[in-house]
Amino acid sequence: MASHKAGRMSEDIKRIVCGMIRELKDPRLHGGMMLTVVRCDVASDGSYCKVYISSFEGIESAKEAVKGLDSAKGLIKKEISKVLGVKKCPELSFIADNSIERSAEITRRLKKLVPQQDTQTQNSEEHDDGE
Repeated sequence: MASHKAGRMSEDIKRIVCGMIRELKDPRLHGGMMLTVVRCDVASDGSYCKVYISSFEGIESAKEAVKGLDSAKGLIKKEISKVLGVKKCPELSFIADNSIERSAEITRRLKKLVPQQDTQTQNSEEHDDGE
């Protein structure tokens, strides 16, 4: 039962932090246009929450965004408490993540393979027509 509550709280915190990223005026966040919250892990007792931040611009940009979010941690916790209606907001820790960068690299590698497969398919079709 506790894990269901933590999972629900995790999704709510993720949604709230995403909204706050866009609203914050910190220049390290670049207006939140290229940032995303990958996931939130809330402890089963709701006392801690790890928020994983990723950037389309790379891991260095994500690290800068984490610094900006750390400086606005109090404001974010206040908003979470207000929206969720909890007396004690979980202690937030922001962590830079490079999952978007990794997924872009995987996509590039897959796209390199696709043209090779298309060429092989056309060659096999030409051989089938000749029979």
